Amino acid sequence: MKRRKLRAPLSRALTASVMALAVSHAANAQPDDHHGRDRDRDSNRPAVSHVLLISFDGLHEQDVARCIASNACSNIALLAKAGTTYSRAFTPGLSDSFPGLAALVTGGSPKSAGLFYDVSYDRTLYAPSDTTCSGQQGWNVVFDETTGIDAQNGGALVHLNGGGGFNPQAIPHAKIDGVCKPVYPHDYLKTNTLFEVIKQNVPNARTAWADKHAWGYDWLNGPSGQGVDDLMRTEINSIDPATKTDYTDVYTHTEKFDDYHVQAIINQIDGKTSTGDAKAAVPTVFGGNFQTLSVAQKAPVAKGGGYLDASFTPGPQVNAAIAYIDASLGRIVAELKQRGLYQSTAIIVTSKHGQSPADHSKLVKNGDTLSKLLEANNYLDSNGSIGQAATKSGNLNDGTGLVGTGFVQTDDVGLVWLRDQNQLAAAVKTLKDNLSCNAPGICADGPHAYILYGEPLAARFGDPAQGRTPDIIVQPNPGVIYTSSTSKDEEHGGNAPDDSHLGLVVYVPGERHAGRTVDERVHTTQVAPTILRLLGLDPRLLNAVVREDTHSLPETDDRRF
Repeated sequence: MKRRKLRAPLSRALTASVMALAVSHAANAQPDDHHGRDRDRDSNRPAVSHVLLISFDGLHEQDVARCIASNACSNIALLAKAGTTYSRAFTPGLSDSFPGLAALVTGGSPKSAGLFYDVSYDRTLYAPSDTTCSGQQGWNVVFDETTGIDAQNGGALVHLNGGGGFNPQAIPHAKIDGVCKPVYPHDYLKTNTLFEVIKQNVPNARTAWADKHAWGYDWLNGPSGQGVDDLMRTEINSIDPATKTDYTDVYTHTEKFDDYHVQAIINQIDGKTSTGDAKAAVPTVFGGNFQTLSVAQKAPVAKGGGYLDASFTPGPQVNAAIAYIDASLGRIVAELKQRGLYQSTAIIVTSKHGQSPADHSKLVKNGDTLSKLLEANNYLDSNGSIGQAATKSGNLNDGTGLVGTGFVQTDDVGLVWLRDQNQLAAAVKTLKDNLSCNAPGICADGPHAYILYGEPLAARFGDPAQGRTPDIIVQPNPGVIYTSSTSKDEEHGGNAPDDSHLGLVVYVPGERHAGRTVDERVHTTQVAPTILRLLGLDPRLLNAVVREDTHSLPETDDRRF
């Protein structure tokens, strides 16, 4: 495929003019008899009436390039041939599922969204049991599989829908205007979402999404709590009655879970709800998350997982997982064509995050040396009694974790909320004095490692003094995972190259320059404003877009407007 270095982005003045024209066009357009939307005034091709967003978690740019070149992903290749491939797309600094997906649907980084990990910390919150907000502040927020009511009191996750409601022991409290109120995941998000914007600004719009945790992903509804009409409640960590294990034990089992999402999207294309049990309008924006590739990447190389070399040659499991996600995309596109929707539906294929390290020779697993070093020097409790790791029952998210302890979240990154923020200088010195990979070092002594704190951290991720942002972010050497686990050889969450460099393919009906590759560096935050533009809406309706001055993806201007 020929690579083309494209022109620089439009000037702000021209961008504003183009945007105004787009909004005017949307306002004055006549309905299309088939799809209820306008047609492009300059041609006979239908305008975009629907946008399908798909996240194949773990999908690197290198995966896309390799599988297309080797004819191993015919459906992704066809989409790229009909659309645009962005070869230098990156996450906004952190690559866990929460900030990764927030980038795609809010147009903002953690600085605006306030999401750093599905397990994090907020100094302003009170414990779930503190319904009067009269006790100590500082809560370890856990919005994962244990957010569903099945997990209450440490219960088994026996239902695919997480039990049908929130685990009250997982919901912290905040004092708002003098009133103590529960903080659900949608309350935790600090900015609006494209789902909310579309529902508020497109007549008769319908929105839908499917993800891996039934209740932790409630934040997709946005602060209004009503952004997603059809938020499919599927829990990947629930127990499959057929196997008595959850769906993450092996990638072939994860395929079964992902098939629920494929079927949900097909049901929605067919004019039904995600479950297929009722009629519903085809969503204006919809899509879902797929985990098969991620599970295959994490699997130990000795068992066929991960990659064979630094060139992203897939091992047996990853090779099979790529074939699976490609076939899944093919099923979805085929249904769009069958229902006459392909020519009015934009399709965006990307990922929340990558996976690190692809090069197995760089893998370092020395245990969680970062947490141990902080605990040993009294920046966190020396006995490991930190937040939700110190519950009375021993069950995560049972509401009895300790308050005000600070917290550290580690994978291939370290997010540190100090117990006492006055210890910042001392804690940073301790870390810098122990950068080597020899115990008790934190293995952050290479040229691509760093310790972020103070003004640089505040400028990039927000002020830690406000309570949500970590005090310190440690990016260890690429390949380091802060674990001793033998069950996985790759992880994500940080800003290592293999975490952050993602695949991104965008198909727009009637593409004027189909099959091109854009080499300009872009971020996944640019997907959200692009979706709004494709639907004829002003991207500035997204608060994070305004705050961070997020632009649409380059070269989208000449597609429709």
